[in-house]
Amino acid sequence: MMQHYVATKEKYKDCIVFYRLGDFYEMFFDDAKTVSEELELTLTGKDCGLKERAPMCGIPYHAAETYIEKLIEKGYKVAVCEQVEDPKTAKGIVKREVIRVVTPGTNMNSQGLDEAKNNYIMSIVCMDERFGLAVADISTGECQVTEVDKAPKLIDEINKFVPSEIICNQSLLVSGIDCLELKEKLSICVNSLDDWYFDDENCEKVLKEHFKVLSLEGLGLSDYSCGLIACGALFQYLYETQKSDMPQMTSVTPYVTDRFMVIDSSSRRNLELVETMREKSKKGSLLWVLDKTKTAMGSRMLRSFLERPLIDADEINRRLSAIEELNTQGMLRDEMREYLRPVYDLERLISRISYQSANPRDLIAFKTSLEMLPFIKQLLNSFESNMMREIQDEMDPLEDLYQLIDSSIVDDPPLAMKEGGIIKDGCDENIDKFRHAKQDGKQWISDLEASEREKTGIRNLKIKFNKVFGYCIEVTNSFKDKVPDTYTRKQTLVNAERYITPELKKIEDTVLGAEDRLYSLEYEKFCTIRDTVAGEVVRIQKTARAIAHLDVFSSLSLVAERNSYVRPKLNNKGGLDIKGGRHPVVEKMIPNDMFIANNTYLDKQDHRLAVITGPNMAGKSTYMRQTALIVLMAQIGSFVPADQADIGIVDRIFTRVGASDDLASGQSTFMVEMTEVANILRNATADSLLILDEIGRGTSTFDGLAIAWAVIEHVSDKKLLGAKTLFATHYHELTELEGKVSGVHNYCIAVKEKGDDIVFLRKIVAGGADKSYGIQVARLAGVPENVLKRAKELVEQLVTSDITSAVRDMTKKEKNSEQKPHYDEVDMTQMSFFDTVQDNSIVDEIKELDLSNLTPMDAMNILYSLQNKIRNRW
Repeated sequence: MMQHYVATKEKYKDCIVFYRLGDFYEMFFDDAKTVSEELELTLTGKDCGLKERAPMCGIPYHAAETYIEKLIEKGYKVAVCEQVEDPKTAKGIVKREVIRVVTPGTNMNSQGLDEAKNNYIMSIVCMDERFGLAVADISTGECQVTEVDKAPKLIDEINKFVPSEIICNQSLLVSGIDCLELKEKLSICVNSLDDWYFDDENCEKVLKEHFKVLSLEGLGLSDYSCGLIACGALFQYLYETQKSDMPQMTSVTPYVTDRFMVIDSSSRRNLELVETMREKSKKGSLLWVLDKTKTAMGSRMLRSFLERPLIDADEINRRLSAIEELNTQGMLRDEMREYLRPVYDLERLISRISYQSANPRDLIAFKTSLEMLPFIKQLLNSFESNMMREIQDEMDPLEDLYQLIDSSIVDDPPLAMKEGGIIKDGCDENIDKFRHAKQDGKQWISDLEASEREKTGIRNLKIKFNKVFGYCIEVTNSFKDKVPDTYTRKQTLVNAERYITPELKKIEDTVLGAEDRLYSLEYEKFCTIRDTVAGEVVRIQKTARAIAHLDVFSSLSLVAERNSYVRPKLNNKGGLDIKGGRHPVVEKMIPNDMFIANNTYLDKQDHRLAVITGPNMAGKSTYMRQTALIVLMAQIGSFVPADQADIGIVDRIFTRVGASDDLASGQSTFMVEMTEVANILRNATADSLLILDEIGRGTSTFDGLAIAWAVIEHVSDKKLLGAKTLFATHYHELTELEGKVSGVHNYCIAVKEKGDDIVFLRKIVAGGADKSYGIQVARLAGVPENVLKRAKELVEQLVTSDITSAVRDMTKKEKNSEQKPHYDEVDMTQMSFFDTVQDNSIVDEIKELDLSNLTPMDAMNILYSLQNKIRNRW
């Protein structure tokens, strides 16, 4: 047995092998040590012919899924080696085989999966400076394929799906993609596979055989040479790990990345689309506001809408029209939502049914769901919009499958599949015959027990059943002298003896034979029913997708009605005109409708960039985020929180809102900030929407102001970028750029001063703030009065060296010049506030440093010395 284990482990070196021994799964050697540490299990040992006992630990077989789930969460792969023959009939060692390999991206355990979130596995192939991608969720049967030509676009796709596992070829590891960052920051398990997985001919052959097509044109993959290879490698990997032909994977959908708005990971986090930044909880996110779905399928689809907004105006308007029609027929919508309530997760149910892992209760849940479909389909006849008609056409009531399950499976079946009690009376003649024999046998046993008591005079005589010894007559020792000679002793207990008689043996053979045959027939019948349902996987998946769409649109309609959202208009001029816009999440957090609505206007001509000033806590970040969220909501096809909204389609949303130290990678707050700014400036287009908050605040005033100024010039300049931008800043000196830099306009958060205190009015008004009210905000935060008093004195002293006049001089100089210089052409020595220390001796000292031989401590000491020299000369 241990030799077989070692041979199995050799085939699955990268997995923890769960080796079935009786009622336990055992792990040996290094696997045992790993599992013992990770799951805090007791480490024991086993004699196996070696000089030392082999390390061993085990878990009960019935609790295996729980332990597997914990290991998968930690990034391990588990190979389940099961007994594949009955130990009772086995000759020699019981035959064992690996029946599946569980990885983060192939986990099918319903208890371990978040029902509101897809569990994606992504295959990536890097070749000829292109990337092919295939992404699948085997728990729902979804599979998509695409290609990208640049590494940043690949990262965008990874951020879009956030797979739990990535498989790739070796070339990806040397392509410049930071796989370590994917593992650490996004918790993605990344595994490179051998080259044979990505062989062109093998990949093409696998896909043709799986989808039963003669040409890849039938799958729409003929134009995706790299994507085809990624998809073929993915299916080979799935075959190998799942030991199944993956019948739930019925289709593959090619897609073009330009079909969706791009949102990078930083912007997803800053906008809190599906979870909050701090608590990582759904409550407080945009998904929390919009998700009033009734089914798990609908919840997953709504999440995918938020993660992949559309940029096709026609498709967006189709969704908006469906929601508008649902709004006008609110009673029908609410009735449909009640019918959706009992519908289980059809997508994952049919995957388990196809995978042959569904139990009888899964089929009853499936039947309960199907019972609602005819009523929903009937209500859909009352709708006329294109999207609603498509849903109605795609929804199959599946009445034949409902009748099949309803006529065969009992309404409350046991969880176990091989212990009977599954099939209804009248469903199968042979099952009924053996069931009656089993039931009659119990009566025979009861009658025999009464007869033997009367015949022997033993009042407490009992006929009992034991799985090891079968049926027997039990007599306590106090009545042992009354036992007839016809009784044959079978087992001796402490206080009793057990016997068998010829008559009882005959009944035992009849009853146990009937019971075993009954259980076998019931299981066979159940498997036949399950296979029949699995054969209709395409119909079921199509219907499940229609239900998911209906659930999403009904949810968005209900939210729009309750929160007074309006249908946005879409324009092709790129303008953004929002009247009375509100933050969808913040307004739900504020009681009594106290949220202050604001207008937003941006276009691609004279109002490209809004410089927003005002104190902290006044609402600048809320205002900017709400603008981004309104645009995003419009492009998923949702109504928006505003009095009126005219939205120009944007291709990307970038946000630079707040920052923190990234200590793990050694990056400071300012470095994180500048990295995000660099990403925005390099990847934004004129059709993008930029939300920039406090650029340059992580460094000195002079450097920060210069960077902020330069970014404004770059973003606003049509030749360089010209993107629609909201730019919040505490550098109120930048308000001088209005009228001097094309497309820049000033706005501020209105405040009301009451002596040394301020009141936030939360209203955006035209014009710039002339101060930041920092001391007043510090007072609201509870800073001691003596500190505040001293701060006011220092402010008065520093005002005399105000740098605003220098900025004004600079902008005047630029305006009067024949050609406005870009930020990299500005002569900083002309600006009084950029005077710096000039000391040739310090420069020479730095030049002479031998950095390669410096220890960290030496570097710190030298830096400290240089800093003191500069301070002494300042």
